[in-house]
Amino acid sequence: MIPRHLYVHAPFCARRCSYCDFAVDVAAEPPVEPWAEAVAGELGRVRREEGWSAPLELDTLYVGGGTPSLLGPEAMARLRAGLEGGVDLNGVEEFTAEANPESFTAEVAAGWRRAGVNRLSFGAQTFHAPSLRWMGRLHGPDGPGRAVERARAAGYDNLGLDLIFALPPMLGRDLADDLDRVLALEPEHVSVYGLTVEKGTPLSRWVAERRVELPDEDRYGEEYLLVADRLTAAGYLHYEVSNFALPGRESRHNGAYWRGVPYLGLGNGAHSYVPPRRWWNRRDWSAYRSAVATGEAPRESEEEVSGEAEALERIWLDLRTRSGIALSGLSEPQGALVRTWERHGWAEAAEAAGTLRLTAEGWLLLDRLAVELEGAAEMVARGGPKAADSGLHGAGKRTEETR
Repeated sequence: MIPRHLYVHAPFCARRCSYCDFAVDVAAEPPVEPWAEAVAGELGRVRREEGWSAPLELDTLYVGGGTPSLLGPEAMARLRAGLEGGVDLNGVEEFTAEANPESFTAEVAAGWRRAGVNRLSFGAQTFHAPSLRWMGRLHGPDGPGRAVERARAAGYDNLGLDLIFALPPMLGRDLADDLDRVLALEPEHVSVYGLTVEKGTPLSRWVAERRVELPDEDRYGEEYLLVADRLTAAGYLHYEVSNFALPGRESRHNGAYWRGVPYLGLGNGAHSYVPPRRWWNRRDWSAYRSAVATGEAPRESEEEVSGEAEALERIWLDLRTRSGIALSGLSEPQGALVRTWERHGWAEAAEAAGTLRLTAEGWLLLDRLAVELEGAAEMVARGGPKAADSGLHGAGKRTEETR
């Protein structure tokens, strides 16, 4: 139950995007030293509370945001120095850091490389200038290309790009053209996320005021399937509902979330999971920093994941990956249900592996299908499974916990 995967949140952004509800702090000059000190302080506190006397032996380290590239070329070295003694980084196979194109300079690329970062995730989102302006992004259409050039020049051979689909039709964004631009850059990994309306964001206000109309479910599904078709045809493995990778370049860190193994999150808004407990930190950077500095626990809340909640979560996590669920573990009512899915084209059996996995069409219905499968036996006893009316959920939802 001792985590081998560590997430560190760097909350600072030059500007908050119109759709973003992450734990972000807008700062023209991010406080690198206080950030590193706070993270190190929280690590020490968690180790004492959990009774982890030896340094945590990590397999993966992921620094997300926010915009970690705003912290500059020495930020990752400073982070490593703060974590020393609390974690053992000698065995880290994957050290990922997120970056935005406009702040990923040649100096940042080199500095991070010296600090051990071996995987980069760029927030491209789109190559369409009007859409970038509407979202509040600070880079132009050529920004991702320049960032990739700098990364390759510095020796990185494992790059990812994030792309958003289902933008408002009024913007005139051509998703097929964006996919052409992505493929031309030859990243090892691509993550795709459907635009969603989160409470308290400018986007939620625009939608409420009817100044913005999002695509309907049919358009949402068409765009998701277009992405899946184009990327898989180009040789990418659609290994998780929102993620595509060249063979062997799947995200090991995110895979830990989906497998349900223990992980530790440090920083404001970060989540941790040590079965059966899950906890998460205060979202506000100042409140988080103050709590750590005064010796208080920076946690916002925690919960125990067990019983029916644990069973449903396990099914949902299994269904969201290409690995799927074990056929041998299905009850007779569940087996009948998944055969219905297969007839609809929502799932396919991998007989050699003894598993059943969702297709791209099935991933559009991920939440609904997970609920159906978990409750199949009881619902069949009541006269047949009744589909939860959850619409198009699951495909393309980006959360702070699961990146």
